[in-house]
Amino acid sequence: MRRKRVLPPTVLILCTAALAGTAPAVASPLTAPAPTAATPAAPLRILLTNDDGYNAPGIRKAFERLTAAGYDVTIVAPLTNQSGTGTKTMSAPTIAVKHPEPKVWAVDGTPGDSVLFGLSEVFEGHAPDLVVSGTNFGPNVAGLATHSGTVGGAVAALESGVPAIALSTGGLAVPDPTATVNAMGPTMDFAVKLIDRLRTRARSGPLLPKGVGLNVNHPVVGADGKGTAAGVAATFQDPQAPLQPDFTDSGDGTWKVDVRFRPQPAAKGGDVEAVNANKIAISPMNADWNAGPAEFAVTAALVAGVRP
Repeated sequence: MRRKRVLPPTVLILCTAALAGTAPAVASPLTAPAPTAATPAAPLRILLTNDDGYNAPGIRKAFERLTAAGYDVTIVAPLTNQSGTGTKTMSAPTIAVKHPEPKVWAVDGTPGDSVLFGLSEVFEGHAPDLVVSGTNFGPNVAGLATHSGTVGGAVAALESGVPAIALSTGGLAVPDPTATVNAMGPTMDFAVKLIDRLRTRARSGPLLPKGVGLNVNHPVVGADGKGTAAGVAATFQDPQAPLQPDFTDSGDGTWKVDVRFRPQPAAKGGDVEAVNANKIAISPMNADWNAGPAEFAVTAALVAGVRP
């Protein structure tokens, strides 16, 4: 059975309020600290990863736009395409790592391996302020997110206590390569705005509530992908699994596997509904796989009285 990440209500409220731009409380003049001279903020330090490979168009566009925004960005990403590897990590006793250019590390492993190497070695002793995974070629909504290497990279960061954002570009239709690559520009323009908002609201604290990451899906708008999204929606991961396998027996002990795309009706308020409406879907997520209080109560009732 596929497990679904469910956030506690308080975390969802905190995250949604941050995205909606709720005004912060204003301190009383009697209790507010005396003003001090402004000091330039240190550049935000970002570990940038993905699952398409360290030289893919999405991560290079992300590096370009995030660096131009004034962030201190270091790529630590897979050497080769690792799409669909999910949260897989540390499956081999050794790992090869290349350092082909300044600020770029290429890890011969999964996105999770890349993030763990980056946190342990590249950022040793001084964790980054944020891990950004993407932007991915194609969407990571609904069941696609559960098995996504892009999301897996963000999950590895969350497990290590580092705030993380997964970025993806694409809609549920069969992607047009040129339009999707073009839409990576608007995706990263929005990502810069989002990160700036998080930093402004966080002030000197963490960018996101502890253990919470964001799964951001930007649609491809217009025939050329250069259009502007219709809005931004705080969403949840649609519970459907749009990819369905079809197995055919070859008669020689092997089976042909064909993956078919069969989307179901979109859940109200979910990420699929938002992307279908050309909106940017932002779903909060955590990494510990816990269900919510209601599911815990049901489980407790089911096992009540059962003895070993």
